[in-house]
Amino acid sequence: MAYEAEISRRNPTCFLFLIDQSGSMGEAVGDGSGRRKADALAEALNRLLMDLCIRCTKEIREGVRYYYDIGVIGYGMKNEQIGPALGGNLAGKELVSVCDLAESPLRVEQRPVDGRMLRFPIWVDPVADNGTPMCAALRRAHDLMQQWVAKHQDSFPPIVFNITDGQATDGDPEPAALAIRQLATRDGHVLLFNLHISETPATEEQRRNWLYPGADKEATLPDDYARLLFRMSSVLPPHIVALAQAEGMPVSTDSRGFVFNAPMTEIVRFLNIGTQPKNLR
Repeated sequence: MAYEAEISRRNPTCFLFLIDQSGSMGEAVGDGSGRRKADALAEALNRLLMDLCIRCTKEIREGVRYYYDIGVIGYGMKNEQIGPALGGNLAGKELVSVCDLAESPLRVEQRPVDGRMLRFPIWVDPVADNGTPMCAALRRAHDLMQQWVAKHQDSFPPIVFNITDGQATDGDPEPAALAIRQLATRDGHVLLFNLHISETPATEEQRRNWLYPGADKEATLPDDYARLLFRMSSVLPPHIVALAQAEGMPVSTDSRGFVFNAPMTEIVRFLNIGTQPKNLR
């Protein structure tokens, strides 16, 4: 399948973010900043959501164009629940249009940038509590994407990003991941990318072997859990491979959308690359 469909207001695509909100996300990231993983992830995700809104704005007078449906599902929280992570007027909604997203941030903060104060919208607040019900989150993602592709068969396939720092505490996530990847529009199967955050930076050797590995690197992964996440992940479509290679990222034609023990900088890079469409009109 080609992954060539034009993304337009008639045929939008969908990005779904599954974010680990378990207790271990309260630990510090491995960049020496002292920031909690939950805080760093919320910062990166809010910045990405803002960028997605900007990408869909061609003319200020016209406003944001409906190119994307976007969802953010948190898992962990209290009592190992899963549920929508957007707040404010979007609270309780699992998928929203990029137009509604742009109109309804939870709040807008003022941030200093190059000596100026700029507006920074916030949609997602950091959470770090309880276990890691990844299986339940993936099953919910499957149900949402099954409904979405049934209504958008001419669209570029949805991309599901699962961002976590730990193992599932509610069973084996592989069957649910396979079910997601078996869904499809006429343009290709739904893509599932798994991004594993680490408390410590990757070494250069780990960077070569554990970031976007192909089949030849599976044996170098450190344990069964890493190999499980690898198997759960989709092969990168050609346009993402090309974008990543242009950024100097260590990818090949059989690389999967998977990083293990990655610092937050790599998570951010991959989110930016993975959400860049090929044919946005």
